[in-house]
Amino acid sequence: MEHAFTANIKAILTKYYGGAADDLYGKSQLLQYLNIKTKSAQRGSKSRSSFANLYAVYVLVEDYINHGFDRKGKYSNYAGALFSVLLKRIRELPFGSKLQNHALNHRMNEEFKKYFPDCEFTPIVRDLQTNRYWINENLLKVKRGKKTHNLAKAIIEIIDQYSKAKTDSFKRFIDQCKQLETIDKDNNEKVNVFILGLLAPNVDARLFEIVSYAILKNYYKDEKIYWGFSREELKEESLTLYKTGRTNANDGGIDFVMKPLGRFFQVTETLDFKKYFLDIEKIERYPITFVVKSEEEEEELRKKLYNDAIKTYAVDAIVKRYMECIEELINIPRLREVFEEVNKRGDIPAVLDEIILQSKVEFNFDDDED
Repeated sequence: MEHAFTANIKAILTKYYGGAADDLYGKSQLLQYLNIKTKSAQRGSKSRSSFANLYAVYVLVEDYINHGFDRKGKYSNYAGALFSVLLKRIRELPFGSKLQNHALNHRMNEEFKKYFPDCEFTPIVRDLQTNRYWINENLLKVKRGKKTHNLAKAIIEIIDQYSKAKTDSFKRFIDQCKQLETIDKDNNEKVNVFILGLLAPNVDARLFEIVSYAILKNYYKDEKIYWGFSREELKEESLTLYKTGRTNANDGGIDFVMKPLGRFFQVTETLDFKKYFLDIEKIERYPITFVVKSEEEEEELRKKLYNDAIKTYAVDAIVKRYMECIEELINIPRLREVFEEVNKRGDIPAVLDEIILQSKVEFNFDDDED
């Protein structure tokens, strides 16, 4: 698998190992795994960064080097790195402040096995009783002829360089947003093109969720309802959309909640009916609106979900009961329509501000001004 960052990986390997670089790359599953995980380096801030699994490798290899095992050996006698120390270090790294423990505990190993099912080595070794961790040294040492090469320092530099590339990319994204903020409101075509460009099927799922939220929040804020506990005491209140947590957190939560209607929104990029039905089941079949990263018409989306579901359940009444819980399917064309309404109201600067704010939160990014 070759992509733009592959050249960087091979340049680093050449720096350390000269003419042996290509051969070592071909023999090392760990280097090939890093190549897979760094393919988004040149794709801009929209693409998924995969820092969690990379940083799980990084902190263990860094610990390995810090204790001098790349030089003196005897790693098999090492008591192992403490989990608390490793997680603290992960959260000190760029974009790492909100990362969880899953990559260290199982996700990195599971993904590595998916890519390299025939590899006999598990990258991260842990002792559940002592809560200590090791990098599997068999994956760091690659034999070429009579000589064994240790890849530890090269691995650190590869991940460092990838992190810098992603940091630079996101800084450019934020800088572009800030520049667009300064454009005169009567001449905001560049802002419109920029935001509409983020409403596309190939945009990173997290960024799509952020942009969807920014647009919908500013769309609903001008809609008012009148409510109260008696007809004589009705009060006027604007609809307010709240973002309930980080994107793609796998926490079983709902992405947006609308006050005072208590309307639920879930953002998704899949058309797998099982995901929709699972979300519905989580909230005990409470009505829910799905924001779908798709260009297909709402009617077609509903039809596809129904047809796929009936093949599995084969009972029309059950499928209809779930389908009735889908209050609305907001697709990309509908988001564009909503965006145009927001544009007519002159609220595009507010949309851009929200995108910048939520992007910084999501990508754990701070600049000197903040």
